[in-house]
Amino acid sequence: MKQLNPNEGRGEEGATGEKRSSEKLIKKGSKAMKKDFMFISESVTQGHPDKLCDQISDAIVDQFLRHDPYSRVVTECAVATAIVFIAARFQSDTIVDFSKIARQVIKKVGYDHSSFSGKTCSIVTSLQEMPFTNHRYLDEKQLEDEQIDDITVKNQATVFGFACQQTPELMPLPISLAHQLAKRLTQVREDNILPYLTPDGKTQVGIEYRDRQPYRIDSITVIASQQSPRVMEVPDFKQFQDDIRETVINAVFAQQSLKPDHDTQIFINPDGALFTGGPAVHSGMTGRKNAIDTYGEYSRHSGAALSGKDPTRIDRVGVYAARYAAKNLVAAGLANECEVQLSYSIGRARPISIQVQTFGTGQLPDEALTELLEKHFEFRLAGIIRQFNLRALPALIKGGFYKKLASYGQVGRMDLDLIPWEETDKVPVLQLECQMN
Repeated sequence: MKQLNPNEGRGEEGATGEKRSSEKLIKKGSKAMKKDFMFISESVTQGHPDKLCDQISDAIVDQFLRHDPYSRVVTECAVATAIVFIAARFQSDTIVDFSKIARQVIKKVGYDHSSFSGKTCSIVTSLQEMPFTNHRYLDEKQLEDEQIDDITVKNQATVFGFACQQTPELMPLPISLAHQLAKRLTQVREDNILPYLTPDGKTQVGIEYRDRQPYRIDSITVIASQQSPRVMEVPDFKQFQDDIRETVINAVFAQQSLKPDHDTQIFINPDGALFTGGPAVHSGMTGRKNAIDTYGEYSRHSGAALSGKDPTRIDRVGVYAARYAAKNLVAAGLANECEVQLSYSIGRARPISIQVQTFGTGQLPDEALTELLEKHFEFRLAGIIRQFNLRALPALIKGGFYKKLASYGQVGRMDLDLIPWEETDKVPVLQLECQMN
């Protein structure tokens, strides 16, 4: 593994080989996909300001649904130096203390510094209770199929699901590794292995592909926030880099079949030793990390935020349904990689368009796979809520359900229990259909 200093390798192609990478990026949405290319995905820790906002928003959603599963709520959050702003619209029979939830999340994430703390930050709210609407207390589990067709979406959306054979969880390797590094960065802080770290951090992994398969690790970047005011002794920059390399990078890649080689470029805080991070340095907002929530931009994703929305929002739960469909197709061996696109229009229960793209890896034509999805998968709003039990999960899972999805990806989460869209229970029927065709 090759360790670079902050000023090394910043020639024509830049420190991370931007020019070379840009020339070989996948042409998303094109059927003529390149086979040899470079791709980089990033992740952030739960202490990144954007992710902090996602967690606050989803913790509020959990609280509403835990006490009233028929709640309707859309919550957005923004943070900056010493201040949190929460805007919410809701219909519910329960009362939620927004400020208390925000402070609890901030404390749990680890912000208790003088510059930003759950105890001392100011919290401003803009709350609007909406009038109750029709179907307020409809239980999707009690509805007949014809009644499911009567529950239409209230917002238009085009959503995407993706799966591939690059990892056991059927996710693209770059985002999978970036998430693992980010989680490990949080773990070494929480376990007091590197007590001088603070909650904010970022990771990036660049993968070289040959014939559309991961070939080697091109680059690894870890940016860690440090200089915690609660810790008197902070190591020098060289020791800091050694600590991150040993306890984070080496620990993660020890479990990987594809490992860094001699030419892999390692960047640890490439702009220098001091990076304090957190809301005191850069602001955050709900929904600004959609690529991190999904596929690290290896596949397409919608522009709508996932966090802060109850299950009646198709722009959230449609993403889960699309991932479920794509994952089962790949798990069934019907494609090496698969992207599912669902387009919804206001006033309709079913998507107006279902498209499957397997990039030339399908065992059947993409049109035939689309027909399989239409036949065996549920893409109607009320049907998705019913199949995945999305109203009840916050009450069933200790510590909340949606808040746990707000960091380290809302898809591909094999580290969490009861994630219904990660199940591969449709594999037998899909394989049988393939044999019949």
